[in-house]
Amino acid sequence: MNAMRGAAAYGRGASAYARVGVESGVMSASPHQLIVMLFDGALAAMRAARLHMEAGNVAEKGRAISKALDIVNNGLAAALDAEKGGEVAERLGALYDYIARLLLSANLHNDVQSLSQAESLLESVASAWREVGAQAGSE
Repeated sequence: MNAMRGAAAYGRGASAYARVGVESGVMSASPHQLIVMLFDGALAAMRAARLHMEAGNVAEKGRAISKALDIVNNGLAAALDAEKGGEVAERLGALYDYIARLLLSANLHNDVQSLSQAESLLESVASAWREVGAQAGSE
């Protein structure tokens, strides 16, 4: 029984330590780095959803897809500035909307193909975003 309590306490401690690390990273990140973190979080949630889908774990798949949706809708899409971004922001907004619909379809129908397409599209945008950051950092 003590070993179980110790493991649980360790798990809580490790979780708290990870939260502090993430919070510290967010506090010290540039706006560009924050967007990269959003991409990374959404893509990680999509990978987790795929694993849960393949394992038949419906509840965890739903949680992972919900997390990805939340990041896409309330993080990435919400960060778009239509005034400054113009047509690029408009097109990204439409793409994020399409990715959200793919995620909803993947969740509703256990559709790995929709999940893969959403992940591929988001990875393409994330890759371009990382490249812009790398070029800006080298100037």
